[in-house]
Amino acid sequence: MARTPSRYAIHLLLAGGHSQTVSFPSLDAFQQWYGTVLNAGPGDAFINVPITDLEAEYLVLRPSSVLGIRVEPIYGALED
Repeated sequence: MARTPSRYAIHLLLAGGHSQTVSFPSLDAFQQWYGTVLNAGPGDAFINVPITDLEAEYLVLRPSSVLGIRVEPIYGALED
């Protein structure tokens, strides 16, 4: 029986050596955000990245500063 992830941790690798981890409840939710927000506008415009651990708070960055993205499925109910 295949396991189903409870959420997905998205690791954003940013210019300057910084990184940020945000979570999405499903892979579809991440793909929708990625397609409509991260790739939609000019690379110099600011975009909001939802931080699901903190309600109504966002990470604001420029799409051109994202150098890489790693998607990690989280299988446990809680993460330490």
